[in-house]
Amino acid sequence: MTAQAENFNNLPEIGTTAASTLTIEKEMEYGDAYMRMLRASMPVIGDPLLSEYVQDLGHRLVANADDVRTPFNFFLIRNREINAFAFFGGHVAIHSGLFLYAKNESELASVIAHEIAHVTQRHLARSMEDQAKKSPATMAAMIGSLMLAIASPEAGIAAIHATTAASAQGRINYTRSNEKEADRIGINTLAKSGFDVQAMPRFFGRLADQYRYASTPPAMLLTHPLPESRISDTRNRANQYPARRVETSERYQLARARIVARFASIDSEAALDWFNRQLKKANGKQKAALNYGKALVYIDSGKYQQAREILTPLLKAEPDNRFYIDAATDLDIYENKFDQAITRLENALKANPNHSVLRLNLANALQKAGRSAESIPVLTRYTYDNSDDSNGWYLLSQGYANIGRRDAELAARGELMALRGQWDKAIQHYIEASQLVDVNSLDQARYDARIDQLRTARARFANL
Repeated sequence: MTAQAENFNNLPEIGTTAASTLTIEKEMEYGDAYMRMLRASMPVIGDPLLSEYVQDLGHRLVANADDVRTPFNFFLIRNREINAFAFFGGHVAIHSGLFLYAKNESELASVIAHEIAHVTQRHLARSMEDQAKKSPATMAAMIGSLMLAIASPEAGIAAIHATTAASAQGRINYTRSNEKEADRIGINTLAKSGFDVQAMPRFFGRLADQYRYASTPPAMLLTHPLPESRISDTRNRANQYPARRVETSERYQLARARIVARFASIDSEAALDWFNRQLKKANGKQKAALNYGKALVYIDSGKYQQAREILTPLLKAEPDNRFYIDAATDLDIYENKFDQAITRLENALKANPNHSVLRLNLANALQKAGRSAESIPVLTRYTYDNSDDSNGWYLLSQGYANIGRRDAELAARGELMALRGQWDKAIQHYIEASQLVDVNSLDQARYDARIDQLRTARARFANL
């Protein structure tokens, strides 16, 4: 970093205390509660490969961020709107539309780095503290309206107007100060993580130019105002860092292709047309990812021969590529080649025995092959290691249903309900499970203990 850049980053902090409003522990509780509500109300993308990619990218940035006080969780929402938002407890949501709009991985990383800074600088808590000084609104009302505003800007802004009495100009000024601070800290995180810092002003500038006169700007511009002064500021800050040429990672290209193929809300013909147009101007590395995307479209539309013709050379060139292994496994299962799918995954797991995506795929393949009993130990370990992943609990419930273990099926479904904050349903599932097993058995003791835990969680959730 140049001396000028060092000086830029030594500017006085606006402040990160917010201690009089919320403790870190209370923020974590609110974040967990809101995450459960989002799972129940928004189209959260549960795709294991995409979840792994955004978690890895996010944690690469967190590893180079300052003032990290909470764990971080990064997740995708299926929405073509250009947006990302952060909330209490280190949760960062990324709309799938960002992958379609960002030109490269550094641009995507610049948005995530900005959101990480909102968390580390405790901007939500500080906003509440600022509003509490000016308004008699209850803390619960302010938290509710702020949470709503970051996820659903139009509804949230109306809620803020209804629950706070501060002037509109005061809110705008406070938001702009937060945005500039998040930009400054985000650019530094971007640089330390090895990304192109010019990506942030480039992305912001393109976004502002495209929607300057739009009657309905994207949600990102409602929650992240982009006046020209802010764009100029990020450009000036980025110019203090040495120029760096950064290659976009293969995983980013594959993740983007997967989103276009499966989560862009376009039909197969439109997706294939997009991939073919991109292939005409792509280089060698990009071509492999684009062809992978085409293969996914062919798989999902039942054109298995075309898919295999594309996947076979891709797998031959990169036999350990998990995106290709996943696609080939899907294809095997659709063609009822279950043993081939299982062997492929078992071989991959020999090199990566604890890899979560491969384990989940193996459990799914075993169930499709009619070998559900063998999937149970795989999924039991998986749900222990990944207790907040709905995929594992869903497959575990299916596995137990297939072998006739109704009590264990109900328990797994209870965990699914709990992940969505549907506490009454979760508790009822466990009560029914407890009634199905022998009195005073170890299973009954385990189910009853979980009922107590869920009732405690329900009460805490209600108090929030």
